[in-house]
Amino acid sequence: MKRTIIEVRDLKKVFHVGEITVHALKGINLEIKEGEFVAIMGTSGSGKSTMLNVLGCLDKPTSGSYHLDGISMGELSKNELAGLRNSKLGFVFQSYNLLSRTSALENVELPLFYNSKVRPKERRERAEAALEAVGLTDRMHHMPNQLSGGQQQRVAIARSLVNDPVVILADEATGNLDTRTSYEIMALLQDLNSKGKTIVFVTHEPDIAKFMTRQVVFRDGHIIREEYVTERNNAIELLKSLPVEELV
Repeated sequence: MKRTIIEVRDLKKVFHVGEITVHALKGINLEIKEGEFVAIMGTSGSGKSTMLNVLGCLDKPTSGSYHLDGISMGELSKNELAGLRNSKLGFVFQSYNLLSRTSALENVELPLFYNSKVRPKERRERAEAALEAVGLTDRMHHMPNQLSGGQQQRVAIARSLVNDPVVILADEATGNLDTRTSYEIMALLQDLNSKGKTIVFVTHEPDIAKFMTRQVVFRDGHIIREEYVTERNNAIELLKSLPVEELV
């Protein structure tokens, strides 16, 4: 039996904006096992971004429970949450979130600076290994403005891997990329998933969601549908099928 990485029970999130009360999440139940590649889908205002913030320990639910790798998030202090976020979670964002005056290698090293158990030599070695895993060995000393959008996203993925997290959380990670580059990023994520990495990917694009193993669809703060992907897209095969003009 694969262990449960994410377990959410009757989770609710309420925001108060002036005199208006917004029920962003309305009793969510969700379980994600080790090695799954899950798409969280929904239109703007559906609750998917709020869900990601809770899963990423960036926001606390109003009520309900959230266990990450068997640990109850509701019982942790702010400092404990920050430590757990750094050790168990990897983040990939639509806008890459790289430090502009810092090389690819130094950007990937960044999460390890907060881990006092990792010595500088090991930090460098782990960052180099993560960049090698995403195919950027020859770009590790380049600055972000010397990299294409796809290469910057690969750096962000390497940064998410460097602490060997139990789950990668990706937020519209292909949203700023063209078709070919999106497929390249999805090919990389599919490869990581095939090696056992658990990935949760927020997207509003049905075509992107078909690269994953399961889809969880949100609407108005509820999960309205969950289903396994029976005809999963293979990113490598789709890359081969692109017309010549898109490969230039």
